Amino acid sequence: MSGLNKGVGKVEVSLKWDPSPAGAPEHDLDLVAAVYAADAPYGPPAYLVHFDSRSPDGTITLHRDSRTGLGLGYDESMTVELTRLAARYARVVVGVAIQQAGGRLTFGQVARTGVRVREGYTDLLEDPLASVADATAATVAEFVRVGADDSAEWRFEPLLQGFDIDPSTFGAVMGARRA
Repeated sequence: MSGLNKGVGKVEVSLKWDPSPAGAPEHDLDLVAAVYAADAPYGPPAYLVHFDSRSPDGTITLHRDSRTGLGLGYDESMTVELTRLAARYARVVVGVAIQQAGGRLTFGQVARTGVRVREGYTDLLEDPLASVADATAATVAEFVRVGADDSAEWRFEPLLQGFDIDPSTFGAVMGARRA
């Protein structure tokens, strides 16, 4: 990357969906971020950030956690401050998992799903999750540190891949190397 390309610094990942129909169990979708060490970028995550946790250093913050999808626009929001992450971390993968308390539910069964990755006022990704309609969890974005020391920059890559697994298993495998 050239000196004129600043890379990605601070992003907001947002998630939306419509509430379940009357009488049906609530739809609860959750944002999940997995942070990977530089010496094991495809190994187990160094840590996960989701609805009942936060990053140890405050660089990843979940601002809103909706359990129903009730509201206007985006219902959940997570901020990822990549430039503040310690140099020992080289990769962050962000995904979405559907809680399965009411029985197996896929993205295709949830009305008007959508995810957006934004840096400032620039949308890096906006997707309705239609390509992962049969999945119960999906990765949506990958951020990779490129370079070393003071010249390191973060690169964004869309990473839309569906999984048919429960949320706890998703956290363990969402950053595995793709075949």
